[in-house]
Amino acid sequence: MLKKLLVLAAIAGVSSGVFAQEKELLRIIGEDKKFVVQTKKGPFEITRTMTPCAKNKGWLQPLIPAPGVHPVTEIEMLHAMNDANALIVDMREPEDRIKGTIPNSYHIPYTEVAARLDELGCAKQGGKWNCGAAKKVYAFCNGPVCPQSPTAITAMIREGFPADRIYYYRGGMLDWDALGFPQVKDEF
Repeated sequence: MLKKLLVLAAIAGVSSGVFAQEKELLRIIGEDKKFVVQTKKGPFEITRTMTPCAKNKGWLQPLIPAPGVHPVTEIEMLHAMNDANALIVDMREPEDRIKGTIPNSYHIPYTEVAARLDELGCAKQGGKWNCGAAKKVYAFCNGPVCPQSPTAITAMIREGFPADRIYYYRGGMLDWDALGFPQVKDEF
């Protein structure tokens, strides 16, 4: 009987009380939680709510987080796994990496990468980074709405890492998982 009432309430559009709970609106671009599109029938409001697939509450990240950075897909990520001059870097928090990450990836949390450029082929000289021998870095985090790797990329460039040696996998773990690729767990 309760199930029938819930179905009837949903059909009738009841959105308060016991029958339905209003979904939290998530950020889309910057702080905005709504985006209005002008259609032939008038304004249409785009909103975003958490789904089992969405995985996090970030906001849309640009395909190219900084000038000179190369956006990449899963195909380039797969080829990077066999490239001796490339390093796939998981820039997420340790608690996210423990749950699963891209095989053969290296971990540097986004908050630490600017101080650990030596692990990416740079050398500190006179208090500044010399990144003349920088590796190709394939950076990723949780997916298209995760700001962690774009934040790290900005910090890397600010510290002297060459933007053209950075490859950004915007799809991150969300797309990797959605496409059915394997993950390794508990690796550091």
